[in-house]
Amino acid sequence: MITKNLVLALCLVFFAGSSLTAQDFEYIGAAKCKMCHNKPATGEQYKIWSDGPHANAMKSLSNEKSMKYAKENGIADPTTDAKCVKCHSTFGSIDESVNLGIKITEGVSCESCHGPGSVYKSKTIMQNREKAIASGMIVPDQKTCEGCHNKENPFYKPFNFAEASKKIAHPNPAAQ
Repeated sequence: MITKNLVLALCLVFFAGSSLTAQDFEYIGAAKCKMCHNKPATGEQYKIWSDGPHANAMKSLSNEKSMKYAKENGIADPTTDAKCVKCHSTFGSIDESVNLGIKITEGVSCESCHGPGSVYKSKTIMQNREKAIASGMIVPDQKTCEGCHNKENPFYKPFNFAEASKKIAHPNPAAQ
């Protein structure tokens, strides 16, 4: 009985501890990323993102092609439908983005691919790739991208990670 209670208590501590750790990583929004990632000397990552397809992902849900698809498939409004928004925004839910204070209009923002930035956002952490990763930063890979670029997407095109990565590349020349 004592062993059973001890195991139960340890499990509770483990799950509670991991739950609390998971809550340490919060979304901060692209505007906070912009403060450091929009300088020519470091690669203007924010500008590259904001001019690209990911920043405009929510807007694409309002285009003629998306609206036609929505109408043909019983979707009242693709800009609010969970099946559409899940890949066109950072959270996949309008309610979540409102609760976290991030604008749904950000589309697929920095944190969609790199993870919540609250812990790794500081310059001292970002200057060290290992520290940034240990602090929750994700280095996106093919699996990350295929979370949305997959056959569930009604406008799916075969996805080549290497080619797609080049199209949205935003390296930091100061770190090379």
